[in-house]
Amino acid sequence: MAIGFLQRKASWETLLKVSSGIFADQALEKVLKSYQFNSLDIAFITELSFGCIRYRKFLDLWIDHLSKIPHQKQPPKLRWLLHIGLYQLLKMDKIPFSAAISTTVEVAKKTDLSGLTGTVNAILRNAVRKIEKENLPKISSDAVERISYLESLPLWLVNELINWFGIEDAENIAKAFNKKPSIDLRINPIKTNLDIFLKVLHENNINAEPIKNLKNGITLISNPRSIKTLPGYGDGFWTIQDRSSQWVAPLLNPKKGEKILDACAAPGSKSTHLAELTNDNAEILAVDRSEKRLKIIQSNLDRLNLNSVKTLKADATSLLDLNPNFRSHFDKILIDAPCSGIGTLSRNPDARWSLNKDKIKQLIFLQERLLKSLVQLLKKDGILVYSTCTICPEENNLLIKRFIDKNDEIQLVSQKQILPKIDYPGDGFYAAVISHK
Repeated sequence: MAIGFLQRKASWETLLKVSSGIFADQALEKVLKSYQFNSLDIAFITELSFGCIRYRKFLDLWIDHLSKIPHQKQPPKLRWLLHIGLYQLLKMDKIPFSAAISTTVEVAKKTDLSGLTGTVNAILRNAVRKIEKENLPKISSDAVERISYLESLPLWLVNELINWFGIEDAENIAKAFNKKPSIDLRINPIKTNLDIFLKVLHENNINAEPIKNLKNGITLISNPRSIKTLPGYGDGFWTIQDRSSQWVAPLLNPKKGEKILDACAAPGSKSTHLAELTNDNAEILAVDRSEKRLKIIQSNLDRLNLNSVKTLKADATSLLDLNPNFRSHFDKILIDAPCSGIGTLSRNPDARWSLNKDKIKQLIFLQERLLKSLVQLLKKDGILVYSTCTICPEENNLLIKRFIDKNDEIQLVSQKQILPKIDYPGDGFYAAVISHK
C-alpha cells in the first residue's frame, strides 16, 4: 500500500489526541490500533506526527505567514491539519509538493473538515509559492527569538539554555532536541550475549550494531514495526533502554549479595539492569508510589525472568517512617529522581509545550526531599547515585553541591553531565556518585 491519505489521517488523529492531553507515544499507539500499517507506514506516521509536535511553533509561524487568520484563532482541527501539510512541505524533502497537498486535502474532504477543503488547499498551495520564491516568514534578529522559532522551543527554555551553556552550545542543544531519537536495547546477559543476539537480529534482516562503551548495549539501525515483535522479546533476551540511561546503574558497582534500593523505580529499566549486573543474586528493592507503575516493573521482571527484585508501593521520601530498620540498611541506593526531562525532548516531543519554570521548582523541592530522606538509609561504606534525564543545573550539579554543602558527613565522588548533541543519538543525562566521608 502506497503512503497516502490514511497515513496522513493517522498522523492528524495523533495530533488531535496530543492536543487533548495524551502523551505523544501513547497517542500514536492508540491511533495505530485502528489501522493495519506496515513498518514503512509506521515510520512515516511517526516522523510526520512527532515532527509536527516538535515544530509546532515553527509551523504556527508559517500559518501566520500564509493566512489572514492567525494560528491562535484557527479551529484546532484545521490548525493541526495545516501542520500536517506544512511539515511535509517544509521538512520532508522526499515528499513531492503535489503529494503532500493532495493527501492532506483528502483528509479534510473525508472527515468533518470537508467544509474547509478549499481553505486547506489554498493555504498549502500558497505555501508552495512562497517556498519556491523564498518568501519566508520574517524572524527577529534577536538570538533568543531566532532559536525559539527555528528550533520550535518556548522562549523561556531558550533563555535558560543560553544562561546555562552559552549561545553556541544552546543552539546546538536546541537542534539536537529535534533529531530522531535512537532505538537502543540492553541485552540481558543472564539469557544471552551481545554477539549471539546481534547474529539473531541479522538473520531476521534487522540491522543493528553495538553501542560504543556499553558492554550490553545495541542500537537498531532499521526501524521495526513494533518493538515487541523483535526476536527474543518474549524470552527476555533484551529490554529497551536509552544508551545514556544504560550508563547509570553500573555507577553503583553493584555486587552479589548486596542490599540495593531503587527508590524511584518505575518503569524498571534500572532495577532490571541492577539485577542483571549482579547475576540476579542481590536483594533489590524497587519502590514506586503508583500501583499501576509497579505492575509495569513486575511485568518487565517476569519477562526477563529476574527474581532478585522485590517491589514496594510507597513514597520514597517516607521509607524511614514506614520501616525504621531501613536506617543505614542499604549498601547501594539509586535515586533516579523525577525531573523536568529536558534531556529527553527529542524522544518526548510534546514535553516542551507542557513544561514550565514553576513545575521545575516543584521538582527541585521533591529532589531535595528525596536526597535528604534517602541518604539516611545508606550504610557508612555504601554508595548513593543520584541521576536525572535533565540538563537543568538547578536539578543536577547545583542541587548536589547545595546538598553536600549542608551535609558534612557525605562527599561527592564523581559527577557527569551528558548533553544532547546532533552527533550523539542518546538522551541528556546527569549522575552524581555520593558516599560517606
